[in-house]
Amino acid sequence: MIQIMMVRNFLVAVAIMLSGVSLSGCDYWPPALQAQVEQLRAELQMVTAEKVQLENQVASFGKVRDDLQVQVDDLTKENRDKAAMIGNLQGSLAAAQVKSTKSMKVTAPKYSPKRMSVKRFYNLGKKKAAKATAPDYRGAAIEQGAAR
Repeated sequence: MIQIMMVRNFLVAVAIMLSGVSLSGCDYWPPALQAQVEQLRAELQMVTAEKVQLENQVASFGKVRDDLQVQVDDLTKENRDKAAMIGNLQGSLAAAQVKSTKSMKVTAPKYSPKRMSVKRFYNLGKKKAAKATAPDYRGAAIEQGAAR
């Protein structure tokens, strides 16, 4: 009986000790498990930092996109204005060309009174030459006087 009591007391003591250890938790982790946990924590921190960096890039790309969209809108408006201006200038040019062709037809004479015909020009030259060869008695007297 004493032995049975000793075994019973021993079992009760072991049970109390096991229940105490189970309630307090176990602080022992195998080294391989600790290494895996640390590796996962490092990867988590790295991924979190990368996520923040990518979110910042997305935000900056959004700002750049908005700025570029404003520029595109401004250039589109300017393009429309320039296209309208080009259309107006082309219309004005066409009107000016029509006007100039009409004015050329009206004011362009068939001959100019200042211009002489070739035939008339040559006839005038012959008349001057004939006059130059005609005897001029006064000139001849002067020439004879100068020759003496």
